[in-house]
Amino acid sequence: MSEHRVRFAALFDAEVRRHNERFRAAAAVRPGEDVLDVGCGTGESTREAAAAGATALGVDVSAQAIARARELGGAAFEVADAQTHPFPAAAFDVVLSRFGAMFFADPAAAFANLARALRPGGRLVLLVWQERHRNEWYSILRDAIAPGAVAPPPGPHFSLGDPARTRALLEGAGLTGVEFTGLRDPVCYGPDAATACEFALGLKDVQQLLAQGDEQSVSRLRDAFAAHETADGVLLGARTWIVTARLSAA
Repeated sequence: MSEHRVRFAALFDAEVRRHNERFRAAAAVRPGEDVLDVGCGTGESTREAAAAGATALGVDVSAQAIARARELGGAAFEVADAQTHPFPAAAFDVVLSRFGAMFFADPAAAFANLARALRPGGRLVLLVWQERHRNEWYSILRDAIAPGAVAPPPGPHFSLGDPARTRALLEGAGLTGVEFTGLRDPVCYGPDAATACEFALGLKDVQQLLAQGDEQSVSRLRDAFAAHETADGVLLGARTWIVTARLSAA
């Protein structure tokens, strides 16, 4: 997945552009703040924090993604697992994660570690997918690739889609004031159906569905993308949460 993530870095960023604009506004990074961007991938959200005047550090477990982020520059980047990395205590005003925190193998430990890295009064801002059944883009992929098949269990990227579970994780880590803002905006899979199909075939969801598909699956997927082509690209319905919380200042 790392190679695919780097190859299609610009498209991954463009895919969630509308959601990212709201995420950036919710984060409201200010000049002089210290920002930690968790699961930064090739670093777009880290660079945006730095452009706002913050001192920004992006971390990711993918060495390939971090290498590309460093090539693009604009902020500091490290290969690190946020679940266990010994971040300095009380070092950051803001911890961000745009579609990165969903992949923690041990989310309770990860959020506790990130809470320790926050200064008193510091804030956590996440952008995560809502539950799978609420995301049209997944239904379109499933119906095209493996119509009638039972969908495999939801992947880890939907792991924070249940607000009750996510609230419990964050409060268990010592964070307070947990709030959820629902977004309903399309995601863009590329400028045209051919690009969208090439992009999608490298995604884990698509690869899992292909295992239940048939020889016509790729053709049906291309046709499904063609049906969603617009002047702004191949747009598929999507729902996300912006999750915000704070570490108590007391």
